[in-house]
Amino acid sequence: MLVPSDLPPVPADATRESLWAELVAQREVNAGLREVINAQGVKVESLMSRVEALERRLGRDSSNSGKPPSSDPIFGKGRDRSLRQAGKRRPGKQPGDDSATMKLVDNPDETVPCPPSECAGCGGGLTDAPVSGVQRRQVTEAQAPPPPKVIEYVVQAKECVRCGATTVGEPPAHASGRAQFGPQTHALAANLLVGHHVPVKRSTVLLMQMAGVETSSGWMASVRGKAAALLTEGGFTGRVRDLLRAARAVHADETPARAAGKLAYVHVACTRYLTLMHTGGRSAADIDAGDVLPGYTGVIVRDGYAGYSHLTDAAHAWCGAHLLRELKDLYEFEPAAQTWATDMASLLCEANQAAQAARAEGQTVLAETVLTAVVACYRALASEGFTANYYRTTPTAADAVRLSRRFRDYEDMILRFATNPGTVEFTNNQAERSIRPVKVQMRSSGGCWRTLQGLADFALVHSYLSTAAKWGLDKLDALRRLFTTGPWLPPALAPPQAA
Repeated sequence: MLVPSDLPPVPADATRESLWAELVAQREVNAGLREVINAQGVKVESLMSRVEALERRLGRDSSNSGKPPSSDPIFGKGRDRSLRQAGKRRPGKQPGDDSATMKLVDNPDETVPCPPSECAGCGGGLTDAPVSGVQRRQVTEAQAPPPPKVIEYVVQAKECVRCGATTVGEPPAHASGRAQFGPQTHALAANLLVGHHVPVKRSTVLLMQMAGVETSSGWMASVRGKAAALLTEGGFTGRVRDLLRAARAVHADETPARAAGKLAYVHVACTRYLTLMHTGGRSAADIDAGDVLPGYTGVIVRDGYAGYSHLTDAAHAWCGAHLLRELKDLYEFEPAAQTWATDMASLLCEANQAAQAARAEGQTVLAETVLTAVVACYRALASEGFTANYYRTTPTAADAVRLSRRFRDYEDMILRFATNPGTVEFTNNQAERSIRPVKVQMRSSGGCWRTLQGLADFALVHSYLSTAAKWGLDKLDALRRLFTTGPWLPPALAPPQAA
């Protein structure tokens, strides 16, 4: 603050009018400076909001956002990015589990004696000395593949001695041409391409090295389409579609995939024992193209994508894992201001444990007192998150308001796992596990498919292999059957022991 002694001296010739004009000019200058300060304050606030948003974006990974695990950085990962709570089991083999130690075989293919050459005591020869003890050690060694087996089918024609008509014999269905590869070779190739996500060129090399079958990359690339055609002809798609429509709950998800230089989507509808995928865009019509969800009257477990909202015949359940990741994003960035997010995450986890316990006991509903307490606490925390952040202007507060509104507006969807524990699971992990091989195939094959048809063929063949694996069938055995007699078809919604 200025004191009179600090003020500049007044000129001797100063008049009242000149002093007033100077005062007016200084006021105008001050007003301009205040405008500059206010503008800078607005700019600083905008930059602080931008820095906050960038810091949150930089700290996001698959554990606190909807980003897939494949997008996580290879280096610099946190020590624990999982949302799972630490259990009581120690790492490694659990007590009571079967051992995986290699066992000795009774009839080895070759036996090589390893006698001592001389006595360790006196140095004398032991060639004629009797054997006083043995210790068996076995080494299992891979062998070079034998030459492929070539089977010739001689189609014979015979003339009837009675009427003179000539009848031609019929070869097996897989011997339709002059020379071709058999069902076993097709099954091995499809297993490499789809079952293990090996690119075409490397699949060609592996088939030669491991089975002794020399093929071309063009033939190898055609195997996936042949398998898809056999599945279509054998009725696999229709069978799985009918079973899914009869299920009490279906998990649904979608993931982007690049094909023919464009962005396409792979959609999945699945249960614990069934998988059916199809390709298209991301619109409601593309979701309906799978012909599973339109008219479905069970429960659709999904994420928050609004493309499923037109399916009004079904009840909807929101994936709890997605919600936990968003809550984690809030309270990790503002632990002091977002305590409601921590409490909400804990509430959802505790409610899930109660639902799992009820499901294990064969109950279809939670105890009324437990459910009432969960709902009351849920609503209180959603209200707390809204009121604590509504008058704050930071990006994190805006996200907290948006998330608390979601908890308020979609209570039925979010708590479906607690109100219907006998049918609905807490997460949509079933669909995410079923559709993840699309990303695995993309990473191993240069990030894209050359054609949209290739992507569609992959989706269909993987649906078959995924369903077979869920039923405990070996993928290679399922492919052998596909190329020999036709596709294996799931007999029911679930095995009898799991129904």
